[in-house]
Amino acid sequence: MTEIIGRANEIKALHHYMSTPSSEFIAVYGRRRVGKTFLIREALDNKFSFHITGLANATMKQQLANFHAVLLKYLPRKSKLPMPINWFEAFQQLIAFLEKSKSKKKIVFIDELPWMDTLKSDCINALEHFWNHWASARKDVKLIVCGSAASWMLKKIIRNKGGLHNRVTQKLKLMPFTLGETGQYLISKNLKWNRYQIIEAYMVMGGIPYYLNGIKKGKSAAQCIDEMCFDEAGLLYDEFSNLYASLFRHSDNHIAVVEALSRKAMGLTREQIVTASKLANGGGLSKVLDELEESGFIRKYLPFKNKLKHSVYQLTDFYTLFYFNFIRNKKTLIQNYWEKSIDSPRHRAWSGYAFEQVCQAHVQQIKKALGISGVQTSVVSWRSSNSENNTQVDLIIDRNDQVINLCEIKFSINQFTIDKKYAAALRNRIDVFKRESKTMKSVFLTMITTYGIKENAWSGGLVQNDLTMDCLFD
Repeated sequence: MTEIIGRANEIKALHHYMSTPSSEFIAVYGRRRVGKTFLIREALDNKFSFHITGLANATMKQQLANFHAVLLKYLPRKSKLPMPINWFEAFQQLIAFLEKSKSKKKIVFIDELPWMDTLKSDCINALEHFWNHWASARKDVKLIVCGSAASWMLKKIIRNKGGLHNRVTQKLKLMPFTLGETGQYLISKNLKWNRYQIIEAYMVMGGIPYYLNGIKKGKSAAQCIDEMCFDEAGLLYDEFSNLYASLFRHSDNHIAVVEALSRKAMGLTREQIVTASKLANGGGLSKVLDELEESGFIRKYLPFKNKLKHSVYQLTDFYTLFYFNFIRNKKTLIQNYWEKSIDSPRHRAWSGYAFEQVCQAHVQQIKKALGISGVQTSVVSWRSSNSENNTQVDLIIDRNDQVINLCEIKFSINQFTIDKKYAAALRNRIDVFKRESKTMKSVFLTMITTYGIKENAWSGGLVQNDLTMDCLFD
């Protein structure tokens, strides 16, 4: 088995359910390119009784032909098998094949199941019949279904309200790599980057293994970003056009939402999304927002002490944010474009927000660095109710031990310096927060920077916690 970075809990779960004395129905889902298929194949050493992958953008007839061709490969040579005319017949053929198998465990792996569920195909009804009327009555069937369309997997399989209701025995949501896992992965590829460069790449492509695999040895992060994102032959140059279309039907609506969110770092309420995207405010928008959230592209949160209970939606997918900021509007190919863009106003604005998102994705690591891993907390953002002062805090850790950490996040190539003007702005921010939130808790200013803050007269007595990027890798 190839060495697998991270995924220890998922591997343990897969091995456990392969060894139980009963049939199991396992659903694996997660964002496109996150490594679901690789994990299942490597963890189970490709030892499947039957393994099929659905075809993208194919008709029911083409899907059935693919199923037929794959099943023939598992049969003895020169075996004859009629082409199934529907999915019920196809699964009956699979049952007949598995019943003749001498394997103690009959592991069936159906990859990209959402693609097989074409309009009016009855694929899921046939799968339901396969499980309920045959597999679940046995003790030796291990059915694994997998799909990148997370919302589809949840609705049609995991939260199915029909015949598959509560039939899934284990669900596994595969998440992108953390920074620590990304560092391990790059080391396994013999890349010698420091942590600043790892974060720089992470802010562009997130912890997506398929993207990270495109990084080449012997080049800096900036060089790799130039090559992968701004070269017409680069791995991520045209990724956006494929990404959303492969996950969502009518993906134009999903793109309209993430484009609107890409223009507002703090996020937008539903009403603001309607205005910015020009989409209708109805059930269709609710479905789009749910699908984007379940697929890991956006997050929904309630601002701190929000009396109106208006949820805010925020773009969290690193590649999407980078695409709208740099790739989409770059019409002319310029050699070393990214290296030349470093420290430009647009680069500084993007890197500041992207680093905030990195911290949002590593709150558990921040809590560990603060020594509060065991303390119950809620993680929120806050914006002043007074629109004139424009005061906001993007990361607040509200603790049950009567402390609130107001996190100020800064991305810098050197130690960050707090000068007199900035110190006054920070004190004002804390005062406004205390006054408007009416909190009785102690408020700790927590600085999270790449290389820490430089001690001087303005930082002393103001900053309670000084965390560097190193804590994010723990």
